[in-house]
This record gives sequence, C-alpha cells and structure tokens, in this order.
Amino acid sequence: MSGIESISAVTLLVADMARSVRFYEALGFERLYGGEDAEFTSYRVGDGYLNLAYRAEGGDVAGWGRTILYVEDVDAMHARVVEAGYTPEFAPRDATWGERYFHVQDPDGHEVSFARPLA
Repeated sequence: MSGIESISAVTLLVADMARSVRFYEALGFERLYGGEDAEFTSYRVGDGYLNLAYRAEGGDVAGWGRTILYVEDVDAMHARVVEAGYTPEFAPRDATWGERYFHVQDPDGHEVSFARPLA
C-alpha cells in the first residue's frame, strides 16, 4: 500500500485564461478563485480541484493527457457541452471497462472526459 489516498487537484497550463474560464464555466464548473483576468483560477470538483495556470511565456500547452471527471448524468453533460457550442469527440458510449463516457477538448487542447460507472 502506497498510502496515497486521492488526487487533490489537477492543474492545466492555459494560453488564454479568459477563454478557458468561459469554457469551464459554460460546462458548470464552480469557480472558487481567480477568473478571466487572473494568472491562476481554481474550480471545485467534488472533494478536489481543477486549476488553470496562465502560461505567460507562451509556447505549446496542449497534448499532455486527459482529465477524467465523474458526473451524475453523462448524457446530460454531453447535451450541456453541445448546447454551450463545443464539439465532443464522440457521443456518449458504454465502454467495455464498465463506464459510460465521452471526451471534449478544452480551448488549449487538454482532453476532458466525463464518465459514470455503469450500474
């Protein structure tokens, strides 16, 4: 046993804080700190946090991996993403590993996956 109990936070580097804040808030994330003009913004995600850190020196911030977030209703979240004007990579689907899920890329190309264990 490693003694590691949970992830406290995931921090994503972003090229445009205002654009990223608009994306996450359109999807219903609860902001705790920061905002469109901040260098650092934090959102509550269950017992943890999703943080955005502005990369002032420029450069590529995309392509690092995927953040997987459990939601109450995957299909409702998919509808919310589409209604907000974003394009998921695919419609919600049931995976062989026992989750219903879909992915969408944030404005910096970070992949965000919304999922729920199948009952």
